[in-house]
Amino acid sequence: MANIKSQIKRNKQNQAARLRNRVYRGSARTALRKAQAAIRTEDAEKSQADVLKAIRALDKAAAKGVIHKNNAARRKSRLMARFNSIEQ
Repeated sequence: MANIKSQIKRNKQNQAARLRNRVYRGSARTALRKAQAAIRTEDAEKSQADVLKAIRALDKAAAKGVIHKNNAARRKSRLMARFNSIEQ
């Protein structure tokens, strides 16, 4: 436990930021899993809707700084590659 006043405040800020970040990271992960599950069913219409939701969630997480922008780009790229494989 910190004794220094500034470190006590910093710990509170870190906890608040962690809780905020969990929302964006968790929603991105959930959307990604749903999109991958939809792609496995090979239903193009449902897959497209879920893929777009996952891309939005990843973009939002990257914009908030929760994940790195290149991490989001890589995940979107892999997701789109899987999605495009079922459309052909």
